[in-house]
Amino acid sequence: MSSSPRKSRKRSRFKRTALKLFAAALAGLALYTLYLDFQVRQQFEGRRFALPSRVYARPLDLFPGAHLSADEFAQELKRLGYKQPLRGNEPGRFERHGDDFDVVTRPFVFWDGAQPSQALHLEFYSNNLETLANRTDGSPVTLTRLDPVYIGGIYPGHNEDRVLVKLDEVPADLVNALLAVEDRRYYSHIGIDPRGIARALVNMITGGEIQGGSTLTQQLVKNFFLTPERTLKRKFNEALMALLLEYHYDKEEILETYINEIYLGQDKNRAIHGFGLAARFYFGKRLNELSLAQSAMLVGIVKGPQLYDPHKRPDRTLERRNLALGLMRDQQFISEHEFLRAKIEPLGVGDKPSMGTTRYPAFFGLVRRQLLEYYQEEDLRSEGLQIFTTLDPRTQAAGESALVKRLSLIDKSEDKRLEGAVVVTDSQNGEVLALVGGRDPSYPGFNRALDARRPIGSLMKPAVYLTALADPQHRYTLITPLDDSPLVWEEPGREPWAPENYDKTYHGEVPLRSALANSYNIPTARLGLELGVDKVLEQATELGAGDHFPPYASSVLGAVAMSPLDVTQMYQTIASGGFRVPLRAIREVLTTDGAPLQRYQLSVEQVADAKAIY
Repeated sequence: MSSSPRKSRKRSRFKRTALKLFAAALAGLALYTLYLDFQVRQQFEGRRFALPSRVYARPLDLFPGAHLSADEFAQELKRLGYKQPLRGNEPGRFERHGDDFDVVTRPFVFWDGAQPSQALHLEFYSNNLETLANRTDGSPVTLTRLDPVYIGGIYPGHNEDRVLVKLDEVPADLVNALLAVEDRRYYSHIGIDPRGIARALVNMITGGEIQGGSTLTQQLVKNFFLTPERTLKRKFNEALMALLLEYHYDKEEILETYINEIYLGQDKNRAIHGFGLAARFYFGKRLNELSLAQSAMLVGIVKGPQLYDPHKRPDRTLERRNLALGLMRDQQFISEHEFLRAKIEPLGVGDKPSMGTTRYPAFFGLVRRQLLEYYQEEDLRSEGLQIFTTLDPRTQAAGESALVKRLSLIDKSEDKRLEGAVVVTDSQNGEVLALVGGRDPSYPGFNRALDARRPIGSLMKPAVYLTALADPQHRYTLITPLDDSPLVWEEPGREPWAPENYDKTYHGEVPLRSALANSYNIPTARLGLELGVDKVLEQATELGAGDHFPPYASSVLGAVAMSPLDVTQMYQTIASGGFRVPLRAIREVLTTDGAPLQRYQLSVEQVADAKAIY
């Protein structure tokens, strides 16, 4: 009798302890759920993506009389990824017949408004655009633009790139393929699908194809919030956060986010995220221009973008695409006829653009430096700015070719492998049309155009002669005689300076214009010393060469270090008639919605006498 009450009390204590532990576990789970709920809502609300800034070259203006050859126009279309032949009024296509073209341009939103797609007929003659007309009715077109060449982006962490799309811009075929392949019960489950998990387990046990059992919502949670580690804790978090996501947001909102988030491939160091960018990367099309087969291919590679890379493994990709088409047929998203017609369609993937973050790293470096004068680095990496630059791809290609050819010629006569740089500007407005940082233009290494500081030598001489010709006392003209005889200049605390002419000879008395035209060192040095070294260096600074020059006699003959860009700024002022126009690589900056954010107005200041400059 005495043991029974003791057993009863033990059972009672055990039950109370168990209930307390259970209550504590529930409380802990509730608190943990609240924590995850906060994380989900905080990261999913508002701006869900850190959008890269997208950087474009100048758009090609088309008008009758434009100096442009048929071959140059064809090269521009190639840079833009336009394809042949025409297919009705499908944008981004053209046909060439000798020097005549029929083109359907792409729509594009510029800084001054949206330009719709246009069907055009163009005729070229003798390196000029002679005829520009509407292809439909033959009416003349006075002015239009091609969409600008995309030259790179300033990306968020991990170099993620994406083109955001709205759900109503996504083809129904792509959505249906996504549901058929990845989550057939998407619109009926609550974030997790017990039937899908059970089906995956059965397949695994019976030796069938291994399936993940994860819903689209779980896949989004894994990509958006979690790491890819394979642990029970991560799977538990994934399931719980999927339930919370579905509790707070509707299916369309989650699906749209998934479509923009999913990883779909790699372009060098640039990660391709979202179907909007994938359509452009693989097919050179906008998402709403994809065919049924192309939509199925993109959905097919969701399972493994490296495993089903159409550029490296086209046979495997084709098999995966056809599997997706078969699942769409089996679930009655498409008919048997549509399945058979799409199945025989080739992959249609274009040449892989090997751009990475940019194919113009030297010019891109200048753009970034000028942008950072106005914007924070984080804004450039996350706010989705649209940046229109001054880069002229035709001039850039010519500059790259010229540098490579010239260095190759020099290599044959030199023991050392030399390097070089190119800067090309428009003398009227200071726009940088081309910038090459080295003999390998696409290599993102040391940017010689901006950062290689070398003694400039005779490039300083125009500052000396300009100072003389602009002398307020009018002591010098083009025929003023200058002394070209041996010179030894002595300064306290420095070694004597004795410059020589390049030809190692002396020419006696020479007129000022001959000394300049023949680049004689000695008369130039004498003239600079007579004018005053400080005045010559001040003149160079006014021209835009900078203000970091040592006040030594040898500075008048260019014993000062400058970068190619600095020298270009100096000569830009001379070429523009004495008006200093700061070199610029940016024309306009727009917000992600296309609203003007920053206008880069032309800044002009007269800093030299016009007669002396002439």
